[in-house]
Amino acid sequence: MLLRPQKKDFQIVAYHLGKLLIGFSAFMIFPIIVSCVLREWGPLADLLIGFFFCLSVGLILHLTCYTRVEPKWAHGLVIVSISWLACAFLGSVPLFMSGHYGSFLDAYFDAMSGLTTTGLTLAQDLSHMAYGHNLWRHILAFIGGQGVVVVVLSFFVNGVPGMFRLYVGEARDERVLPNIRHTAHFIWIVSLTYLVLGSSALTAAIVRDGMPFGNALFNSVCIFMSAFDTGGFGPHSQNMMYYHSVAFEITTLVIMFLGAMNFRLHYVLWTGQRKELWRNFEVIVLFTTIIITFFVVAIGLSQTNVYANAFGIFRKGFYHLISAHTGTGFQTIYSSEFVQDWGSLSLFGLIVAMGLGGCVSSTTGGIKAMRLGIVFKVFTNDVKQYVSPPPAVVFERIHHIKDVILSDKQMRSALLITIAYIALFFIGSGIGMVCGYSFMEAVFESVSAAANVGLSCGITDPAMPTVLKITYILQMWIGRLEFISVFALLGFFYAMVKGK
Repeated sequence: MLLRPQKKDFQIVAYHLGKLLIGFSAFMIFPIIVSCVLREWGPLADLLIGFFFCLSVGLILHLTCYTRVEPKWAHGLVIVSISWLACAFLGSVPLFMSGHYGSFLDAYFDAMSGLTTTGLTLAQDLSHMAYGHNLWRHILAFIGGQGVVVVVLSFFVNGVPGMFRLYVGEARDERVLPNIRHTAHFIWIVSLTYLVLGSSALTAAIVRDGMPFGNALFNSVCIFMSAFDTGGFGPHSQNMMYYHSVAFEITTLVIMFLGAMNFRLHYVLWTGQRKELWRNFEVIVLFTTIIITFFVVAIGLSQTNVYANAFGIFRKGFYHLISAHTGTGFQTIYSSEFVQDWGSLSLFGLIVAMGLGGCVSSTTGGIKAMRLGIVFKVFTNDVKQYVSPPPAVVFERIHHIKDVILSDKQMRSALLITIAYIALFFIGSGIGMVCGYSFMEAVFESVSAAANVGLSCGITDPAMPTVLKITYILQMWIGRLEFISVFALLGFFYAMVKGK
């Protein structure tokens, strides 16, 4: 029997939502400090209004709905799905006030794109956006890559009872450490350590090319947050084309790879188990798909003759392939060139790479290498079952940190999530074609949004139809949370109407 949610259920959801919003608001302090230092008084006012608005909403929910009842699984999933919608809404307030967006919907689109580490943008005249506003866009991607729940677990929650349900609801498949709060701390230790190292390397690369140190440092920090958290935002309208630096591109390639790796794998490597990188089932699947999809892209580019030599094909093709496969979305060409110059085969390779994504429990989106590998194991398992004698027991084993025997539940879950992603890709593609775009353009942009990639063939633009903006916002949200939390929220609303 379906039970209607009671007052205590709403209280639990509201209380923990308030706690998440308080933690989220604290991150606005960083662009506020930057605006103060640079004397950007207008942007400072925008950010302060956004900060106090977000903090006030969080405090009101936290104080008026206080409860000591531990959230159950259903509560955790609902809290997570609502919190991402709410954080995107409140995070878009200072962006809208910046004057670089045609409407609040456009600002909300960018805030959702940042939080979900997608990177599609509707910002106008981005190159002249204030430092404070621009930094906030990239911090949104940094928060989203780690996860809003991980932020709160790391800095603002003393007790952890019930928090594992929020952690799982945020599409985290694995614990790095047995204790969830320690897991959250480790994720941030990894991210902040790489932030220092990666930003330093990027700064050195563009200072060598002539950019002043202060400007180079700001650009590098923003680019690192987008690269490691596979967010795809850039401080300039031209994205990665602005820098024209081979060294800069190589450095971001390394950072994108790091962002696409499982945080549990990071932990194993940090503890000295280097051989795991070559034995890990998920890493093997990821590198196999990278090789296959790059081969497709390279053949397609060689047929078009758009680049004069093999180096040009490799530099442009491999960079965008990794940008697509890791879900980053950095571009070193104009969006229109994908459709006009690359050809159908190259676009097909990019679309497949975007849909597959990186590793589970990383900052990337898409189906993920682990699920793809498990789906392949499902088919091989069925073949073995058919050719084996009736009494034989057939099972599949993989090595992921340790040897694991796959269960029917794991296989079924991987297959269902894969099917759900493919359905989401086609729904967005259909709406894009209804809005008048070609099949290839509609599929490209839909997969980019739903897999949280951020590459664009030119559809994403402030002038695109409102229905398509809403479609991509929903795709980014659903794709980032990997369906389960969203389905739980829909079930919660259905129970409000039909429950007894």
